[in-house]
Amino acid sequence: MIKKHIPNAITCANLFSGCIGIVYAFKGNLEIAAYFVLLSGIFDFFDGFAARLLHVKSNIGKELDSLADMVSFGFLPGVVMFQLLTQSDANSGYLPYLAFIITVFSALRLAKFNIDTRQTEDFIGLNTPMNTLFVVSLPFIQKDYPAIIHSSGLLIALTLVLSGLLVSEIRIFSLKFSSTSWQANKIKYIFLILSALLIPILKFTAVPIILVLYIGLSLIHFKNKPAN
Repeated sequence: MIKKHIPNAITCANLFSGCIGIVYAFKGNLEIAAYFVLLSGIFDFFDGFAARLLHVKSNIGKELDSLADMVSFGFLPGVVMFQLLTQSDANSGYLPYLAFIITVFSALRLAKFNIDTRQTEDFIGLNTPMNTLFVVSLPFIQKDYPAIIHSSGLLIALTLVLSGLLVSEIRIFSLKFSSTSWQANKIKYIFLILSALLIPILKFTAVPIILVLYIGLSLIHFKNKPAN
């Protein structure tokens, strides 16, 4: 039956896009790498959507999804941060290798997600695609604020903060919709509307604002809701 292979094929497209993005990142073309991250993100969304739509969820699909995410949203952001640190005021020595702390904590986050029964509807900790979008937005921000992104201190601080968020106990809503009801999905709709307004104006430089918005709205959303 062909339809059972469709979600896995989309997941493989996510992995393939991530591999190409890594090649561009190692070549120093971080902007092209960012566009392949976006492509991976689209595939990552639609593989789960296709699995639910076609009713063909499988254990191999779940494992394949995590392996693909480890490349596209684990190793790739580590390479991008490594390149940024190499280009910063810490362009010598071993300091740039600290960038791969992101990769290590992405692996921990994905492993935790696979066994954490609390994360069936929403997330505990920052999800790896959003973390990666933040990292790949930095080269675009560098164009407008070169002195800031050139600071190795800031880049290492961001690496540590993002890594901490990946494995934190902060509850963060997912963008899965069980219904179209405004009341049931008010926070999600507000987030999507504000993001849709910010992206055309600021493009990739909107991502840090969107990340703060995402975490802030999640804190509001879960403030009075008991943990699972």
